[in-house]
Amino acid sequence: MKTSLQPGLESRRRIHVDKGRTIGFMGEEGRVYATPELLRDIEQTCRDLLLAHCDAGEDSVGTFVKLRHMAATPLGLDVELAVRVAAVEGREVRFEITGQDALDRICEASHSRFVVDGAKTLERLKAKRAAAAGRG
Repeated sequence: MKTSLQPGLESRRRIHVDKGRTIGFMGEEGRVYATPELLRDIEQTCRDLLLAHCDAGEDSVGTFVKLRHMAATPLGLDVELAVRVAAVEGREVRFEITGQDALDRICEASHSRFVVDGAKTLERLKAKRAAAAGRG
């Protein structure tokens, strides 16, 4: 990780709530931003901020999330996610997140990511798959 990764770093991302980001079980008139899609967008926004401060070959994986989805955002509206690095402790990076649509604060979240060496992670996964195959 680069020394530029420090608490207080911020990023914002505007997201258009398209049909693929909505729930469908309440019918077309009830399409709103789905919580799993909100979570995916939060993780991606945090990861993008983090990648700008990672060294070559590094990436990150999510390790914790606490999400409060407080207001519905209808299909077709935009949401702005604001992410801020709250803490950097070794390879763990903690974020605080808020989300806002045109009328309401829609979410508050905490998210942690762990910076990993991509090649080493792939080797660990390969070894785990081999070990699991040996058990089957």
